[in-house]
Amino acid sequence: MRTLVVFATMVLGLAGCATNPVTGRSQLMLVSEQYAIAASKEAYVGQLAPYSERGRINSDPALTTRVLGITEKLVAQAITYRPETANWDWELKVIDDPKTLNAWAMAGGKMAFYGGLAKTMNASDDEIAQVMGHEIAHALSAHTAEKMSVALASDLALTGLAVASENRLALGTGALAAALAIKLPNSRTAEAEADRIGIELAAKAGYDPNAAVTLWEKMAKEASDGPPEFLSTHPASQSRIQALAALVPQMMPYYLDKGPRPVYKLNRR
Repeated sequence: MRTLVVFATMVLGLAGCATNPVTGRSQLMLVSEQYAIAASKEAYVGQLAPYSERGRINSDPALTTRVLGITEKLVAQAITYRPETANWDWELKVIDDPKTLNAWAMAGGKMAFYGGLAKTMNASDDEIAQVMGHEIAHALSAHTAEKMSVALASDLALTGLAVASENRLALGTGALAAALAIKLPNSRTAEAEADRIGIELAAKAGYDPNAAVTLWEKMAKEASDGPPEFLSTHPASQSRIQALAALVPQMMPYYLDKGPRPVYKLNRR
């Protein structure tokens, strides 16, 4: 109970609506984006700790170089959407887990990519760009803060916090809520936003927008053998694939542009 009171105090006075910084959509915000960024920074360490202890973070040099190179082009494009995000501590960890098909991004640009997407699903560079573009779009759109807020409003976060407190997890209350946010399904609206922004980020970074369609077709196929972790928070559907296919012609001019493709060097510590 003391933990819950502390968390409630942190967000007191911040309740209300905010505007999505990319799309302009009205969002429920019980926590600010800055609070979500600070909480995510702590949660990021906790989420990666089990893999770090087993030496499975960035342990495949070839895959790490490949995914970092793709993501650095995407982040450069993301910053053109929101120039202030150049001040974020963007960071990506590639997890050597060939069985897990997953990726995520927290508030403030804290990202993870699981090796199963490349090794088990055999994703191409263009498809990896669609995955990471989609996740970066979630971060740009303040979806972590929004999910924390929605979960808090519906008591899901409070339930998670209470259970975690009893189990004495080594995470602060806000960090625990941020960790919970990446495990909760995204709303259809948030997913549609991330699809639209992500495919454009990837096209502007020089990656084929048709890969958005082939990526989700592969995801749908994987789901027939038991849904991969990625689909628990990013459900695949035929209507989603059709919506992405409809966006491809709009994205092709960005992809075919012969101009320079800038790179933003990520934190590689």
